[in-house]
Amino acid sequence: MTEITPDDLITPDDLITPDDKDWTWVLERPCPECGHDAALVDLSAAPAVLAAATEQLAAALDRPDVGERRLPDRWSDLEYVCHVRDVFRRFDGRIALMLSEDDPLFPNWDQDVTAIEDDYRSQDPVVVGEELREASATYLATVAALTPEQLERPGRRSDGASFTVATLIQYMAHDPVHHVWDLDDAQAGIV
Repeated sequence: MTEITPDDLITPDDLITPDDKDWTWVLERPCPECGHDAALVDLSAAPAVLAAATEQLAAALDRPDVGERRLPDRWSDLEYVCHVRDVFRRFDGRIALMLSEDDPLFPNWDQDVTAIEDDYRSQDPVVVGEELREASATYLATVAALTPEQLERPGRRSDGASFTVATLIQYMAHDPVHHVWDLDDAQAGIV
């Protein structure tokens, strides 16, 4: 009898070219796709930006074709929203790590592997919407509770990219905003 592995369950329809860009450049210049300028995000304004993006992403879950990939090189709306939910969770954990350890090294995270292993394409949009709002609220509460001294605490990715809590918040703010653009861009059929 042949053993079935997770790779055997992945179909060509599951695969999207992995995103291997180093998005840290968004801290230095505006994103040419979505126009968001993370370096200009005032930390006091970040919660409003993220709350607005959360609601736009949650609203996309009501689309009748939420699980369909309208463009072959893009995730479906459902997959993008699952990803952003997990980004809120991941970055909340990174801030907690930065507050509890001195200059921690963040655990690696492969967003493309997570999308397949957690089967983003089959998740319930109603549940995902609830989880997105909860993850966003948790992250925003963490950000709201930060002191000025905590904003300067450092942390690092395994690729050597270094952040302070403040720059991590700015960096993270781009992700939900960019994915709102992805949804609208894909909705319009623009590449």
